[in-house]
Amino acid sequence: MSKPVAPAVSEPEYNDVLKQQKKRKRAEERKRTLPLYLMMLPGLVYLIANNYLPMFGILIAFKKVNFSVGLLKSDWVGLSNFEYLFKTKDAFVMIRNTVLYNLAWIALGLVIAVFIAICMAEISSRKAAKVIQPIICFPSMVSAVILSFIVYAFLSETYGFLNTTIFKNQPVAWYHTAKYWPIILTIVHFWQNAGQSSIIYMASIGGIDKGLYESARLDGAGKWSQIWNITLPMLKPMIILMLLMSIGRIFNSDFGLFYQVPLGNGLLSSTTQTIDTYVYRALLELNNVSMSSAASVFQAVIGFVLVLASNLLVSVVEPDNALF
Repeated sequence: MSKPVAPAVSEPEYNDVLKQQKKRKRAEERKRTLPLYLMMLPGLVYLIANNYLPMFGILIAFKKVNFSVGLLKSDWVGLSNFEYLFKTKDAFVMIRNTVLYNLAWIALGLVIAVFIAICMAEISSRKAAKVIQPIICFPSMVSAVILSFIVYAFLSETYGFLNTTIFKNQPVAWYHTAKYWPIILTIVHFWQNAGQSSIIYMASIGGIDKGLYESARLDGAGKWSQIWNITLPMLKPMIILMLLMSIGRIFNSDFGLFYQVPLGNGLLSSTTQTIDTYVYRALLELNNVSMSSAASVFQAVIGFVLVLASNLLVSVVEPDNALF
């Protein structure tokens, strides 16, 4: 006796089954990824609130803010808020200081950070590395206020460590002599930031195939030869990336370092005045929010143009290492 033949499924019914299966898969996928999205939510909210919502403040740079009528109803003044940055007698000094400090620190910072990263990678003892790394990264967690007291403990004319030991016969008035501060600020900057800057290079070195070093050792290559021919070439893409990111902030400065560490001393302004400190002082004296906003827009636009130009140069010389 033959078995009964099952009735064939019509095409509409078959499509409905496929749709239900897809819905179940999407529901399962949403259920599986929901915890990941919830974990991402705080960071996303912070990113939007800290980086995107303030972008509407660009309007302030082109208006004369009248708080009695509000931002949107305040009068447009075009580019007049930008004029004070260039018409003031301090314009050349603050722009010169900002750019030259950043150029020197970008170049020296790259060398120091890569050097620290290579030294850390060569430490064979993991216990020693775990102790040394937090020590060199600790200064980056010190606030500008505390940093200013630490520097003052060294440079105080009466009780400072340097004047009571090395220069006790002829104390130096550090806080009244501007010529010393480019060196002082450079030392303090690298003491605070060099360790943190080296972390990304440490991670990059850790990702290099160890087989390359093993092959080099078998070929008789020494440690310096391995660093020169393997480590540095493998770090090249990361070095270029960090340089491009640094160039974008070449017209910005560390406000805490340039204002708090010299204790806001006007006698040192020829070597400590930057765009950020000038804007802060101008805001205190003039109480003009529009001018301060104009300075921030100027820094951002110039930084963006420099990044584009630098990336274009890299894309011509080394296309594989360009950002975009």
